[in-house]
This record gives sequence, structure tokens and C-alpha cells, in this order.
Amino acid sequence: MNTVEKHLATILSHTWWVLLLRGLAAIAFGILTWLLPRISLATLVLLFGAYTLVDGILGMSAAITGRKEHEDWWVLLLWALIDIGIGILTFLAPGVTAIALLFYIAAWAIATGMLQIVAAIRLRKVITGEWWLVLAGLASVVFGVLLMAQPGEGALAVLWLIATYAVVFGVLLVILAFEVRAFGRRLARP
Repeated sequence: MNTVEKHLATILSHTWWVLLLRGLAAIAFGILTWLLPRISLATLVLLFGAYTLVDGILGMSAAITGRKEHEDWWVLLLWALIDIGIGILTFLAPGVTAIALLFYIAAWAIATGMLQIVAAIRLRKVITGEWWLVLAGLASVVFGVLLMAQPGEGALAVLWLIATYAVVFGVLLVILAFEVRAFGRRLARP
């Protein structure tokens, strides 16, 4: 492993908890959505906006932490900025229709999913378990495409799909976090 890869691995092993928090936030969002199936569209908009803002802020932290050690830190930063942008857009237009919300969510899922796949491919020689990030990215892209294919159903009609996606994505990020943590521990051994 070269010096750059070792630095990136060290950063990832120190910030594994950011992936864990992002995964737990996604799981919490999904469970709250399951437990409150009769929530209004406005509440769904606010929950989604809050989730994407938190996810984006945590992602930005991870990207900025690793910017000096790895040239591909910008992929993580772009992913985080898309999350933040969609979160802000969601709060600026809370009266958005169900179809517009679906397209917000679908565009966000496709864009972040593609960036997650790119990040996993770029990091495949540095980390183990990168395929978990590929699976999370693929889940995001498939979710976004499904939402775009069925916009007439409305946000409340796909509530269970949104919740399921959030929980699956969150579980995949939690698994990835522990894989990264274990990898960092293996690197730290003399």
C-alpha cells in the first residue's frame, strides 16, 4: 500500500463513525416513516429535508477531513453538496406537490447513488468492503428510477417504498462503517 492509500485508509478509519451516523440517520428516517404512515405530505417534506441536510453536513465533514490526503475527496464533497442543496430546496418550497417531491427525491437518489458508485470504484484498492458502498449506490439509483417511473402514485402512496429504501440504505452504510473501522484497525497493527 502506497503512502497516499495509507493516509486515506487512516482517515477512513478515524471517520468511520461519520458513515455510521449517516446510516443510523437513514434508518431512523425509515423507521419514523413506517411508524407514522398517516403523516401529511408537509411532514414528509420536512423529514426528508432534515435528513438530507444532516446527511450532507456529515458527508461534507468527511470529505473536508480527507481533502489533503486524497485527490478524490471532491467526489464525497459533491455528494454532500447535492444532499445539502436538495435539503435546502425542500425547506424553501415546503408546499411542493407530491409529484414534485417525488422528482426531488428521485433526482437526489440517482445523483448520490451514482456518486457513491464512483467513490467505491475509486476507493476499491484502498478499503475493503467497498462493494457495500456500490450496493448502497445501486439501491439509490434503482430507487430513484422507480420513483420517476411511477410519479402519479404520489408521495404518500410510495411512503413505504421511501421508508424501506432509507432503512436498506442505512443498514448498508452501517455495515460499511464497521468494515472501514475493522480495516483501520488492521492497518494500525504493527
